[in-house]
Amino acid sequence: MQTAQSTTPYGRRPYSLALMANQIAAKSCSSQTIVDKWRVLDDIRKANAALGVSDRTLSVLNALLSFHQDTILNGGEAIIVFPSNKNLAQRANGMADNTLRRHLAALVELGLILRRDSPNGKRYARKGEGGEIEEAFGFDLSPLVARAAEFKALATETRAREKLLRSLRDRITISRRDIDKMIATGLYEGVAADWTAFSKSFDQLNVRIPRKAPAEVLAPLAGALEQVADQIRAILEGHLQTTEISANGAHDEGHIQNSKPNPPSEFEASLSEKKGAAVEPNEDPRASLGLELTPQPPKRSFPLPMVLEACPDIAEHAPNGIRSWRDLMTAATLVRPWLGISPSAWEEANAVLGPEDAAVILAAILQRSSSINSPGGYLRNLTEKARAGAFSLGPVLMALINAKIRAPAQKRA
Repeated sequence: MQTAQSTTPYGRRPYSLALMANQIAAKSCSSQTIVDKWRVLDDIRKANAALGVSDRTLSVLNALLSFHQDTILNGGEAIIVFPSNKNLAQRANGMADNTLRRHLAALVELGLILRRDSPNGKRYARKGEGGEIEEAFGFDLSPLVARAAEFKALATETRAREKLLRSLRDRITISRRDIDKMIATGLYEGVAADWTAFSKSFDQLNVRIPRKAPAEVLAPLAGALEQVADQIRAILEGHLQTTEISANGAHDEGHIQNSKPNPPSEFEASLSEKKGAAVEPNEDPRASLGLELTPQPPKRSFPLPMVLEACPDIAEHAPNGIRSWRDLMTAATLVRPWLGISPSAWEEANAVLGPEDAAVILAAILQRSSSINSPGGYLRNLTEKARAGAFSLGPVLMALINAKIRAPAQKRA
């Protein structure tokens, strides 16, 4: 039976109306209220940001709860634990005494516990003849029972907010992936659209997101990305329908037309050979995009075996190996996002260098990726040099081959 109920703190610790309000709330809690102390602690841990509770403060609260033998806490009465600072510090993972005092004061200020100080400030309990506690002085855990519903509501709100943030980040990631690969598909298949504008829009939206960005920042970004993705998807679907109609019409007229464009889902794993049916025979797809035209047939400055000897790493990214220039270009398309090269930089390189030489340059960048800080900027620089006629693939490939030849000799030395 607990007969002594101190309300003011011992020594120089101040008393305030906020502390009085916490005491009144704890005292007015119904005796019918019953909570599990560890569930309450879990709710407080989940809502720690809303409550302003640090991890170290939570560890002290966890230690205090461990000194109460029962798991169930009842309302309407004081729940006092009275461990010494030494024992409390041991259960708080060896916390320093000054640090322990600071976090105990924080628990009191936050209204999670109350002080029930003895006349001399010591913590102890007096037992009666039957062994029951008659008087106890220490820390009162009853506010945890009185505010259990509040902690649960805050924890539920925090979980809902975290779920929303995860959903928004997932939407952003998926939209970015869809836009990136659909732009690559449109360029590869020669679909008539302003891919330069789409690439610039994507680059503007493809910004680094702060780790703790709120929903107010993530929601507009997710919506903008989804809008761009829907626009590109509509263009690709319209091109696919037009191609199918053209193929059916040619079949009805008795003409043989080899036109079977691959759907975007197949493009990611393996790009089959493209058969143009949506553009005129003498029309370069890049002309409709306003890009610089390159001489035809495509550039193939060096034999493929020489390229693979100089840049063997690209073969690791080819789903079925590299046996043709088509396989090399397919592997380059798959590697480009992995290197962090934007669609606009890749589009410009294809326009200036040609798809084959652009694939060779990307293979060379992959081979030297450990020494290149910005593959995208490096590719743009080489593209500008090629546009000015000041770049040749020969020195690049020979340097890689010579480095490969020198490597064993350096190891033996």
